[in-house]
Amino acid sequence: MDSPSSSSASATSLDVNGTLGALQIGVLISYTLFGLSTNQTYLYFGRFPNDSRKMKLLVTFVWLCELGHVVCIGHSLYSMTITDYAHPERLVNGPPVSLGASTLLNAVIELCVQGFFSHRIYRLSKRLFIPCLTWTLSLLFLVGTTLGFIVGLRENTLTMTETKWTWLFYSIWGVGAVNDLIISATLVFWLYSKRDESHQRTTALLDRVIAWTIETGVVTSMAAILNSVCFVTMRNNNLIWVAWYVVTARLYSNSFLSSLNSRVTLRIMNESQVLPLPMWNPNAVSPWMSAELPISSSSSASLTRSLR
Repeated sequence: MDSPSSSSASATSLDVNGTLGALQIGVLISYTLFGLSTNQTYLYFGRFPNDSRKMKLLVTFVWLCELGHVVCIGHSLYSMTITDYAHPERLVNGPPVSLGASTLLNAVIELCVQGFFSHRIYRLSKRLFIPCLTWTLSLLFLVGTTLGFIVGLRENTLTMTETKWTWLFYSIWGVGAVNDLIISATLVFWLYSKRDESHQRTTALLDRVIAWTIETGVVTSMAAILNSVCFVTMRNNNLIWVAWYVVTARLYSNSFLSSLNSRVTLRIMNESQVLPLPMWNPNAVSPWMSAELPISSSSSASLTRSLR
């Protein structure tokens, strides 16, 4: 049992703004992004009832993992601010198990989203080398996160975990950032290579998809890099890097869901062209593509086949 003097000393030296304050801000932002992903999930099921069962199950599974992640970080915040109130020494020495569980759910979400975009690379390129590489990196990220969770349980001290297993944290975030960059660069390469084969109207749609791909890849990669920076520069009795980490799961799920729902925007772009085009048929959309391009001109036939 902690003595009153030790508790008082811990309370005096504790930076509440950098610990509880940072975590609270991170949880609030994460909850806001969860509302956006929930709204996007609702829009997806309303707009694309004809997508395959596999695609619908993937969207449902990602949202359920998001829900579990929200419950875990909410429980962690409650434990730190209410259950452990007036015991600041517990904040650093023994964070709630639910906080570690949230990192596992984060890794599962990232695995699903990166696997989705890796499959899209395969559909575009018809080659397995890059998809197998990115799938492997996603699996390594999950394995590394699981190892970090187990280590956290055994050490039972956040400070000791940060000190002894620094290389593991660097490896996890490095793998995630590199994987995002590989996926984004490969998608941009294959999409850009289709521009020479496509009609002028199709080129405009491809440019929009390329821009979206770069934006989502940069956001998720920068999230991993910033996480590493916060861990290196602000980790002593500090939870800023943890607060940032609870937000990253939302970035992956929202990029995944927005890429699915962006097919509506591409349809509107297609129908707004000056030259008449056939009505877009949602039944023809490949469920594994983030944005199917509705093209019917003979000059773009090869592009259409490569995207299905």
